[in-house]
Amino acid sequence: MIVGDMEQKMRHARQKVQDAIEAHHGTTLLSTGITGDDARMALAAVKAGARMIEPNHPALALARGYKGVTSMHVAESLRHEISVDQMAEAVHGVRNVVGNDIYITVGAAGTFTEVMPTPLTEEDVIKLARAGADGLHTHKSTIEDLKDVVDMAHRYGLLIDAYIAHPSDRHLFGIPCETPKEVAETAKKMEDIGVDFVGLMTGMSYEGVEAGKIADPVKERIDALVKAVSVPTLAEGGINLDNFKAFIGTGVNIIVVGTAIDDVAREAVDRVVRTLVEHE
Repeated sequence: MIVGDMEQKMRHARQKVQDAIEAHHGTTLLSTGITGDDARMALAAVKAGARMIEPNHPALALARGYKGVTSMHVAESLRHEISVDQMAEAVHGVRNVVGNDIYITVGAAGTFTEVMPTPLTEEDVIKLARAGADGLHTHKSTIEDLKDVVDMAHRYGLLIDAYIAHPSDRHLFGIPCETPKEVAETAKKMEDIGVDFVGLMTGMSYEGVEAGKIADPVKERIDALVKAVSVPTLAEGGINLDNFKAFIGTGVNIIVVGTAIDDVAREAVDRVVRTLVEHE
């Protein structure tokens, strides 16, 4: 009954992403963290040129001080307690201020591999779609779970960005793959089950890496990813103002940045407040 409607919705969403990639010469930005969960900051990001925004449930937990959390690490342990209704409200607020031409992907309880059993339901997907989401930001850790989410999301007009992780990552944000060969094989499987955008968790936690550079193991994993799929690719994790240029030219189409933006915002607040109170 709504198949044609949802296909049209997805075509429009894909075009938003393609337009962003082309506008930024092959590598665009998916802005998250404070710019995903605070409508004022989302609008600031869009006015600065961002065309993709990502609200997500751990960032919302941190932004709201849920149960007193003050770090993203702790927020990750209880992100599943943030309701889909709360995420839909956040998406709706962001959509209201950024307009319809901005791509919004949302992470919500059940789109990640949660620390407690948290199913994602059709009602949840419909709520997020009606709130203004174009896609679901997912970090499922098995192909089987990911396929279930892909099928449900597409049924209601939402695209999927999904990620490949490393088994040694502190938090498992995707399907674990240790070698570049495994990255390539898994990326192709993800594309085959209908994932619209395939990403790699880059970590960037390698000692001895020259400032502004990407560690060789990360380069090899990125290269394996971009060569394996024909859909747009993403890199997420540890990307900041010092190293983002190293991703340009790698074939990655979208860099996901949240913490680096959050850190600058905190520093700006600290600087302004200190200036105002230390006026002697």
